Amino acid sequence: MSATDTPLLTTPLNALHIALGARMVPFAGYSMPVQYPAGLMAEHHHTRKAAGLFDVSHMGQLRLVGPDAAAAFESLMPVDVIDLPVGKQRYGLLLTDEGTIIDDLMFFNKGNNEIFVIVNGACKAGDIAHIQAKIGQRCQVIPMPEMALLALQGPQAVTALSRLAPGVEKLVFMTGGNFTVNTGTQKIDVFLTRSGYTGEDGFEISVHNDHADALARALLAQPEVKPIGLGARNSLRLEAGLCLYGNDIDTTTTPVEASLLWAMQKVRRTGGARAGGFPGATKILAALADSTGANGQNASPKGTRKRVGLIALERIPVRDHTELQDGAGNKIGEVTSGLLGPTIDKPVAMGYVDTAFSTLGTQVVAIVRGKPVPMEVSAMPFVPTRYYRG
Repeated sequence: MSATDTPLLTTPLNALHIALGARMVPFAGYSMPVQYPAGLMAEHHHTRKAAGLFDVSHMGQLRLVGPDAAAAFESLMPVDVIDLPVGKQRYGLLLTDEGTIIDDLMFFNKGNNEIFVIVNGACKAGDIAHIQAKIGQRCQVIPMPEMALLALQGPQAVTALSRLAPGVEKLVFMTGGNFTVNTGTQKIDVFLTRSGYTGEDGFEISVHNDHADALARALLAQPEVKPIGLGARNSLRLEAGLCLYGNDIDTTTTPVEASLLWAMQKVRRTGGARAGGFPGATKILAALADSTGANGQNASPKGTRKRVGLIALERIPVRDHTELQDGAGNKIGEVTSGLLGPTIDKPVAMGYVDTAFSTLGTQVVAIVRGKPVPMEVSAMPFVPTRYYRG
């Protein structure tokens, strides 16, 4: 190991992954399981039909505490934090002063002047430093490195988890709370939300590092549950049309270009009670005003690019960074995520194209190893989501 190499971190489930025969790879500074012996395809299909357990402990967890926490956090994002009801979760976007995306995240109103936040693993050090620098004088910014994070995803996730933690079945999508998981040999306190990154029903479970292994083993002992690695996590989220930070969104993209305006509530838009007041607001609100969408909901500002879904018309997977062209051979964009969708059984992708080519049904050409592959702009998600809304 050279002096410049940094040893990979491990999660509290590292020994369990190895015992289960996982193939471990570097990811976001951690040694993480990319797949188990059953393989990516089997893991993907199992999650779609039953329940898969993911170790996502590389993600960052933090608390924002104080009477001004919600207003302070809202000053960093173009989303409504102040009006989020207690017990509910929302998707958010940290922005630069230019209006580009530092990270996407989830936040939850726990009540008692406390906001719980989950950020992406590769971004967590920078995110926490950014939040601390911007609003650390207005509220407490408390990182939670002592906490692990597990995700139980799939249509049978609620069956498996409610067996150990009665009451979770009463939650609906994007709600959560404190629960006790009874493993049979011990009781483990957790905080969980009914949410996830696969498009399926499921839960994300925050648990102390000391109890993560016992919790994971108790969940894997349920007949519906199998361990799932990063490979299937990626294919599941792409079929669900969900962005991967670093691929589909980053500090070169704005929420307008990324087709994420659904995450920007009316109260933060022009004419809203708390319009603007977030980094890059002038640029983003101007782009909204110039959009072709009647209310900016599906804005395609002229002269810009837009994130779209794509389905290949030939059975040839189209990978990340593949160039997209029009019929005359002019470059019009690039694929940011792409693979053969195991559920849809077609090559699917998302990427950015000039807005003139962003209309559903438009045909474009991907250049794969010098060969033109026709693709069609498609609605996302590619596989219908099955979130439980009650």
